Amino acid sequence: MMDWTDRHCRYFHRLMSSRVLLYTEMVTAPALVRGGARHLLAFDPAEHPVAVQLGGADPAELAQAARMAQEEGYDEVNLNVGCPSDRVQSGKFGAVLMREPDLVAECVAAMSAAVSVPVTVKCRIGVDEDDPAEVLPAFLHTMRQAGLRRGVIHARKAWLKGLSPKENREVPPLDHALVHEMKRAFPEMHLSVNGGIASLDEAEAQLAAGMDGVMIGRAAYHRPADILLDADRRIFGAAEAGAGAHEIAGRMRPYIARHMEGGGRLHQVTRHMLGLFAGRPGARRWRQILSEGAAEQGAGLEVVDAALAAVPHLSEPVGSGARRGA
Repeated sequence: MMDWTDRHCRYFHRLMSSRVLLYTEMVTAPALVRGGARHLLAFDPAEHPVAVQLGGADPAELAQAARMAQEEGYDEVNLNVGCPSDRVQSGKFGAVLMREPDLVAECVAAMSAAVSVPVTVKCRIGVDEDDPAEVLPAFLHTMRQAGLRRGVIHARKAWLKGLSPKENREVPPLDHALVHEMKRAFPEMHLSVNGGIASLDEAEAQLAAGMDGVMIGRAAYHRPADILLDADRRIFGAAEAGAGAHEIAGRMRPYIARHMEGGGRLHQVTRHMLGLFAGRPGARRWRQILSEGAAEQGAGLEVVDAALAAVPHLSEPVGSGARRGA
């Protein structure tokens, strides 16, 4: 979710659900430890519970980055062993590490020894010509031996050559059944499933199949109201659904005002809000006004108000999708 789940996005999503676990964009350990980029860990306390997603391959460096994340107040430290992008591969981060499970195990052990918050791993079911039915259980066994207790499995292979990151999210076939098998094979591990899950109905089906959690990425970003507004009630058992989409937009106004008072630009926040009314009357006009108006020099809250005025204030439909963290 590089360039997507930044702190503005997470604050916006948190207004729609108080229970789901939110994840940061991937932050590389070298940037934190050697690059002095600790500012990349900044987040609003309102985002809790929130997990930081780290990239790296050096156990000592990852341990130091994990300590920094814990000091900043994160609830979980996640090691990304699933991202297939070229820039991640070149740094020996992400899915390429599935070929070196012993190194990942060293990283997990070092990170776990350095912090008291949960250390988790997000992986694929395999890479390139791997047989996932052989590679994935072997990988999880090695992780368990290293002390890993929680993980997220993206139910697709990653093709390191020949497919773009976007294609890697769509082209390799999904194998949720294999992920379900892994939960049965490793019952003591808390395992969440990721990949191709785009509604609350599908999330509930995954939980009913035995999974401990469900992670939803793109659908939660592009259709946040559908995914998040009813998640607390349907997934976590809250007494009632959350606020409606219009109210959420209104609640963002003070946050946007603070951001702009600090020198920020309107579009840095509102670009994450474009999908708030997806599938509802007025959604196109909302996106148009917000995307075009927010990019103009000096744009302020009047743009948000104008966009919101273009959306009929209908009764809120019950949400049809959600995200549940590991």
